[in-house]
Amino acid sequence: MTSTPPAAAPALPPAQMPALPPAAGRARRFASLRTVAALVLREMSTRYGRTPGGYLWAILEPLAAILFLSLGFSLVIRSPSLGTSFLLFYATGYLAFDLYNTIANTTARALNFSKPLLQFPAVTWVDAILARFALNSLTGSLMAILLLAGTLMVIDSRTVLDLPPAVLAMMLSMVLGLGAGTLNCVLMGLYPLWEVAWSVITRPLFLASGVIYIYEDLPPLAQEILWYNPLLHITGLMRTGFYPTYTAAYISVTYVLLTGLILLALGLVLMGRYHRVILNR
Repeated sequence: MTSTPPAAAPALPPAQMPALPPAAGRARRFASLRTVAALVLREMSTRYGRTPGGYLWAILEPLAAILFLSLGFSLVIRSPSLGTSFLLFYATGYLAFDLYNTIANTTARALNFSKPLLQFPAVTWVDAILARFALNSLTGSLMAILLLAGTLMVIDSRTVLDLPPAVLAMMLSMVLGLGAGTLNCVLMGLYPLWEVAWSVITRPLFLASGVIYIYEDLPPLAQEILWYNPLLHITGLMRTGFYPTYTAAYISVTYVLLTGLILLALGLVLMGRYHRVILNR
């Protein structure tokens, strides 16, 4: 008799290969970066590429404002509240205020500016807001560096710079501008009349933000009221970086930062909830 061969042992399952990390998240991150960069280039060509001078106007506009302020107040006031240079005094206040104002206004109109592109799935409302924030933050920071450096060379002063407070003031301006702009982006999209109302409400903001004076010059009642304006803290902090003897004890970095972050959180939550409603209008 022929013996039947023994049954082959069942094959062991092959060892499982280690799972590869998903690439979707990484690919999406790079896609968002490319989208933001494309939106930045689009806005640069739209805003600066179609006018003679281009980026030169980004420097000439605030420079003209600072020069007019300096010339006008030098005719009626013997010396500024700090130091002896009107040019430096108004530059340190105006540039921090202008950075906030530019970021807040451009971010608030981010959806309207990029509305045709937001119909594509690859472009999100986050990309539109980040693009305007990044471009205007970089432009404003570069403009401030050039104008302040030029001012220090022109006035030939012996100013002792303390860069950390000045840099912190510019960063707080960016955070506050992003928060206010994101929240206004939702409110203007849902209620078009809010854009007009906000323009009227914030018209006196230039006078209430310490651009042309310091907090200590105000009467006590005005100090108690205007303390709650975060921009007054920012302009004061900016000046402490250029005037070593100016302490500005009223400044609260925590208050300004929390105000900006709360506005940003509210804006992001509402934008996530209502951005489709705004885009479909």
